Amino acid sequence: MTNAVEMLPGRREKRKQEIRSRIEHAAYTLFKRKGIEATSIEQICMDADVARRTFYSHYPNKHALLQSLSRARVWGSVDALLQEIMENHEATSHRLSAMINTMEKNISGYEAIDRALILITPSSSDDKNHLHDVSNTLKDQLRHIFEIGQKTGDTTARYSADLLAEMVVGTTNTLLMSWALDTSYPIGDKLEEAGLFFNQVICTEA
Repeated sequence: MTNAVEMLPGRREKRKQEIRSRIEHAAYTLFKRKGIEATSIEQICMDADVARRTFYSHYPNKHALLQSLSRARVWGSVDALLQEIMENHEATSHRLSAMINTMEKNISGYEAIDRALILITPSSSDDKNHLHDVSNTLKDQLRHIFEIGQKTGDTTARYSADLLAEMVVGTTNTLLMSWALDTSYPIGDKLEEAGLFFNQVICTEA
C-alpha cells in the first residue's frame, strides 16, 4: 500500500507532462500552418483532445503557451548540446566549430514560427528566471571549456575564461536575434565568420 501511494506523485507528473506535450505539439502544428494570431485556444484544445479547463490548468493564456514552446524548442537543449560537444571533442577549436555547426544545422530547420518563438518576450518572473538560467548554463559550460583549454595550452590566457564565455554567448545571441528579426539576414555566413573570429581570438593553435 505504501509503495502505491508513493508512486502517485510520479504518475501524476508523468500524466501532466504527457498532456502538456500533447497541447504543445498541437499548438506548434497549428501555429505553423495558420499563424499564431489566427489560431485560437479552442482550436488547440480540439486538436490536442483536451478540455478548455485542462488547457487553463497548464497555461493561463496563449502567451504563456508560446513561452513554454520557446523554452522547449529554442532554449531547452543548450545544456545537452554542450555536454555532447564536451564528450565528442577535445580541442577547444573543435568544440567551438562543433557548436557553430550545430547552430547552423538547427537554424536551417527552423521556420517562421521558430523565428516568432525566439522573439517571445518573457512576461513573468519564472520565464525571465528560466532564460537567465539558460544563459548562465551556457556561460558556465563555455567557461569550463575555456578553463580546460587554458590548462592544456590550446586556449589563450590573455583573457579570463569568464570573459571569453561572455563574448561567445553575446555574439551568438546577437546573430540569432538578428536572424529572427530579418528574414534576409545571412545567418549561415555570419555564424561561419563568428566561428573564424572565435578561433582567432580564443584558440592558440589558430
